[in-house]
Amino acid sequence: MGNIINGLSIIFGGLIGSFFGKKIPKKMEETVVHGLGLAVILIGVSSMMESSNILHIIIAIVLGGILGEYIDVDGKFNMVAKRFEKFVSRIFKGDIASGMVYASLIYCVGPMAILGSIEMALFQSSEILIAKAAIDGVTAIAFASVLGIGVVFSSIVVFIYQGLVYLLAFFLGDFATPEIIMAIKGLGGMLIFAIGFNILDIKKIKVANLLPAFLFIIILTIYF
Repeated sequence: MGNIINGLSIIFGGLIGSFFGKKIPKKMEETVVHGLGLAVILIGVSSMMESSNILHIIIAIVLGGILGEYIDVDGKFNMVAKRFEKFVSRIFKGDIASGMVYASLIYCVGPMAILGSIEMALFQSSEILIAKAAIDGVTAIAFASVLGIGVVFSSIVVFIYQGLVYLLAFFLGDFATPEIIMAIKGLGGMLIFAIGFNILDIKKIKVANLLPAFLFIIILTIYF
């Protein structure tokens, strides 16, 4: 459900931006995005509070951050993004291609797409994806006012990408114990909290480089 809402929010935001975007004050958009950033932080804190072992989360974040920086997960995401851009440019031409590629990369490369899809698969909750939908809808207005109708087509890419992450998490979820699932939720909450900081421009954190922490939180929960 959250994935569908996310896709629709991009479509509606893109259409509004294409036809009326230039009439919407920039300060209004910024205020709304900042409000949504606070909501994202609240969601992150709420998820963290449900975890019973904060020490495991701290250790996983430290070890995951070291591994993530070493293999440069953020850089790998950007490399895949550039290849995707070249692929789409061969199929679509002009403004549609640029709008679709730019918006798709913004919406998919961020960890919120991954964390939201995992939450939906393991907890049957769309909290993160609905928050992402609100943010994506607002930013789609801004993008479409500059890049045009191509932003609307990015909703297809977002839906497929998040759907694939959901299916992967859903099938892997059969092997996870309740303790592992709650540990994942607590860690995910911390990363969502960090994303809120990025949205509010408080501190730019490469959240993608912290994603390996999920591997360590599973190991710590199983063996310790």
